[in-house]
Amino acid sequence: MPQRPPRRTRLPDARTTPRFAGVAAFCRFPRIEDVSADSSPVDWAIYGVPFDSGVTFRPGARFGPRAVRDASQYVKPYHVAHAVDVAQVLSIADAGDAPVNPYSISQTLDSVVAFAAALGDPSSTRLLAVGGDHSVAYANIKATWQRAGSPRGGLALIHFDSHLDTVDAVWGERFGHASPFIRAIEDGLIDPRAMISIGIKGPLNTPDDLDFARAHGVTIIGRDKLASPHGHAAIAAFVMSLASRPAYLTFDIDVVDPAFAPGTGTPSVGGITSAEALSLLRTLRGVNIIGADVVEVLPDRDVSQITALLASHVILEILALDAARRAV
Repeated sequence: MPQRPPRRTRLPDARTTPRFAGVAAFCRFPRIEDVSADSSPVDWAIYGVPFDSGVTFRPGARFGPRAVRDASQYVKPYHVAHAVDVAQVLSIADAGDAPVNPYSISQTLDSVVAFAAALGDPSSTRLLAVGGDHSVAYANIKATWQRAGSPRGGLALIHFDSHLDTVDAVWGERFGHASPFIRAIEDGLIDPRAMISIGIKGPLNTPDDLDFARAHGVTIIGRDKLASPHGHAAIAAFVMSLASRPAYLTFDIDVVDPAFAPGTGTPSVGGITSAEALSLLRTLRGVNIIGADVVEVLPDRDVSQITALLASHVILEILALDAARRAV
């Protein structure tokens, strides 16, 4: 029987150090300062952004990273559907939390970009941010784009959400959680014609909220379309069109129905189930995901940690996509 290669990510032995003991890190991955760059360069740096001053409704997502760390202690590294052990293929580390300024969105985004720029090896370490509200996605997208060599035309974007987040401004604020993608498109960080928004649903303040995305060629797969074969075919076609193009994945937990993910600040009923969310993520196998975020977990509104637990499994799904792609 062939021997498996040594693990690239050293995890605590759950039979020696129980999952309910010790200091919580994302999925029990080692701290980035404890990983030797010489022996195992970090492939993914996961870091928290405890910030929610960009919200338009319920605050509290600043406590999201802490809640996800805690809930992720029972996440295990072997992904059955992809038949890959992320700890064997990838070197993954918890990079702590980015510095934030709760009184300033712009200063926070700048500090997050600077923090992310210093993580691991800029040429090879990929960034996964855990929010916090969706405004922080702009910062991690910008840092990812810069580390990718600032590609002209921007990155492709796979966006799971109930909301398009392309509103120009709310109460005069242009960088809140309703606006990360309009800003990223304006700044050339992402290519709107290589952007797909999956799970969009719910009533709007005005039909004008759809104008920017439609005018710029964003592919919108609403919840109703997602429930039909046409929706899945459109996603498959989008994935095929990307080939090996660098892509960023952003996952707002409110894309999931509040019956399955109640811990979020802008819940939208009629969403996908947690099982559907994982299944949709698995259809992205083969996509070259070079950065990601998981945002909008609000633990004060959570029930029995089910939202934070789902978010921690979304993290594993994202890592497994990259591990499966490298293991081919």
